[in-house]
Amino acid sequence: MLPTIVDILALPVVQAGTPEVIGGGTLDRPVRWVHVSDLPDLSNLLQGGELVLTTGQPLADDSSSVEYLEGLAAAGAAGLVVELGVHVDTVPDGVARAADRLSFPLIALHRQIKFVEVTEAVHRSIVAEQYDEVAFARHAHEVFTDLSMKRASLGEIVDAAADMLGAPIVLEDLNRQVLAFAAQGTATADLLAEWERRSRLTPVSQQTAVDGPESWTTTPVGAHRQEWGRLVAPRPVAAEGRARMTLERAAQALALHRMVEQDRTALEQQAQSGLIDELRRGRIQDEAEATARAHALGLRPALTYLPMTVRVGETASADQVLAQRRRITMLDAVRHAVRTSRQTALTANTRAGQIDLLLSHPPASAPGALTELCGAIRAALTRLDGVLHCTIGVGPESTRLLDAAGGLTESAHIADVALSLPPDDKAFHRAADIRLRGLLALIRTDPRVQAFAETELRGLLEHRARHGGDSVEVLRSFLELGGNKTELAKRLHLSRPTLYAKLATIERLLGVDLDDAESRTSLHTAILILQLRRP
Repeated sequence: MLPTIVDILALPVVQAGTPEVIGGGTLDRPVRWVHVSDLPDLSNLLQGGELVLTTGQPLADDSSSVEYLEGLAAAGAAGLVVELGVHVDTVPDGVARAADRLSFPLIALHRQIKFVEVTEAVHRSIVAEQYDEVAFARHAHEVFTDLSMKRASLGEIVDAAADMLGAPIVLEDLNRQVLAFAAQGTATADLLAEWERRSRLTPVSQQTAVDGPESWTTTPVGAHRQEWGRLVAPRPVAAEGRARMTLERAAQALALHRMVEQDRTALEQQAQSGLIDELRRGRIQDEAEATARAHALGLRPALTYLPMTVRVGETASADQVLAQRRRITMLDAVRHAVRTSRQTALTANTRAGQIDLLLSHPPASAPGALTELCGAIRAALTRLDGVLHCTIGVGPESTRLLDAAGGLTESAHIADVALSLPPDDKAFHRAADIRLRGLLALIRTDPRVQAFAETELRGLLEHRARHGGDSVEVLRSFLELGGNKTELAKRLHLSRPTLYAKLATIERLLGVDLDDAESRTSLHTAILILQLRRP
């Protein structure tokens, strides 16, 4: 931070001059530089923020002394220090009154001092401060560049920002849900209490800003017009400039992390993975060639083939070596489960947490064989360290291996959706098990989907954040009952007039007609998106 006039007056070299505040405004003004001059007009030499030191010659002429002071104020000078006893013995009354009128700090020195010592002391402080800022900027650049190169997790990037500022930091998505946070000595319950409501009271800005009733410092995360989150410092930070710099560098590292994770492909492809990749990409068009290569890799000939995808929910790991080792272990566990079930399949570890299979379909005489196999796969995976749970999606069977490989897209979609749903006892899921809630659970992290939900419900959510109330719950029940107001009144134990008034308020806040079928569909979809929140 730049020194203020108060800081400069406290310097021993200035105190030796017995300073006296004659008039003017606050002494907390920052001083960018110290300028020594006795010229009667400095307006063309100042750039703003300078503290002017003079021996008083411009004040010796009463006719022009007030104009001199007005010129300094107009040029943006921080204040004026006058040394008495050389050209003037006292500050003219008119100048003192002008200083008060202009709110321009005016200080008199009753003893002579060496101005050069003042300039040296102040400029040394300013340069040292600037050097510290440059050093801090370099340190921030090095820290976040290193984290990006190591492909650090979201939590590690947020932790680094919090450590750098010594203040709590929170990363939220577009629905105001917390993705990662660093409490930095603050109680988690206090830091995240009513987070969604408090966050909605802080306006979203396209750049780093300090706003809202709690003076949060926020910066958007993601490319311009493609923002997917917001980084928040919910506690005031003494060094505002450093806070802005740190949040912006952390936001860049978070955006890069997301890009890398989205574009990441498998590190290794074994023979089976390579064949599945070729089949999925359509590089093999001949069924005979496909089956010949598959049979050579151990896939037993069958009348039908079945596409399957295993999706695993696992704990995050910043150790990339450990993460890669876990991927290999999971693939081995799946292959072992297939072998122990006396079946054969091509397997591919296409991305972290996902394993694709092309299975020789069990014969019709063994209808429980698929359930047994999926149960064995799930049991083998859940025994591994770091694996929380897994789901298996099964696509349509096919008599052609090429068509079965094309069905891996559907099986992967089913497995992804099933992983987003509450855990159940199903050994595997098919397309018939996945409905609208499952689809929304899969895509709700897409910023466009979150933006849709925010746009549809913004008026109602902001009203709840400011005033509370049960309008969101009333709307959700209304939509769940298909707009049946009679049943809604019974469920909520409300009189008809009270219910109609609440529905009218909801229509006014949202600017929609609840009797319109398309409006109800859009609102119901938005409600489901907000309901499907992961912890």
